[in-house]
Amino acid sequence: MPTQGVQRVKKGINTAMPDQSARVSISSDKLVAEIDPLGAQLSSLKNHAALDLLWNGDPKVWAGRAPLLFPIVGVLEGGTYQLGTKRYPLARHGFARGKLFSIDSTSSSAAVFRLIADEPSLQVYPFHFELEVRYELNAATLTVTTWIRNRGSAAMPASFGYHPGFRWPLPFGQSRSSHFIEFECDEPAPARRIDSAGLLTPERHPTPISQRRLTLADSLFQNDVLIFDQINSRSVLYGSNAGPRIKIVFPDTPYLGVWTKPGAPFICIEPWHGVTDPEGFSGDFKDKPGVFVLKGGGAFCARMDITLVES
Repeated sequence: MPTQGVQRVKKGINTAMPDQSARVSISSDKLVAEIDPLGAQLSSLKNHAALDLLWNGDPKVWAGRAPLLFPIVGVLEGGTYQLGTKRYPLARHGFARGKLFSIDSTSSSAAVFRLIADEPSLQVYPFHFELEVRYELNAATLTVTTWIRNRGSAAMPASFGYHPGFRWPLPFGQSRSSHFIEFECDEPAPARRIDSAGLLTPERHPTPISQRRLTLADSLFQNDVLIFDQINSRSVLYGSNAGPRIKIVFPDTPYLGVWTKPGAPFICIEPWHGVTDPEGFSGDFKDKPGVFVLKGGGAFCARMDITLVES
């Protein structure tokens, strides 16, 4: 349901002080989305027939739905990272997904969420960051735009990733085994894997993509996530040969992870600007693969479009 609060509307934007913990609902003529301020996480995405395209976050399987990954993607060697002469601890995928974002503004079709550094975050990530996340629906497309800003003066290294989990199978009557991910471009480069601790192994594996298609099967994920770190595509199409599909566009993120728990009814298609630590990594955080560095006052933008493509 839409966030409740004193209604004060200006140019179509609700500038009230809404309940900062209630989900925000936005809609178009094709889709309805709900976003949880906890982690600014997309929590539901339904078509006009109220069929949910997004995984439901069953905590007995995987409690996530579409978390935002910041300031790291994946895990750290030994659970800590080196920054100059100091070491700091960070849990898998960072802390943003567990933080309550403020709701900056809402309208019928858009909502903006914000997270800024606080004392707890400065203890593990000593930078005055700001995350601004905008969700906007336009017909059959949900656009998620995230700005990472450095509000301090020191250079700020960071990673960022999207982690949406879609229903597998999609709710359009096709079998789970008929689903695939079709890439925009040919993808001959090998894939990467992680070890039991979640660290990137040095081996490169022959790509499971054939003629631009990754045919989905549980066997692909017996060793956890598939990582494509030399990807050419900036969009993929997920679904089956019959029925609507989902197109994911990620122009700003050069890595892609694909993951599920074998047998689970979801598939995560994850555009990343960053990756889990390689086995044995001991370098400075700024030298971690996929990390970008923002100068004082600098910003980085990462967009992801999710479009329901009717057959």
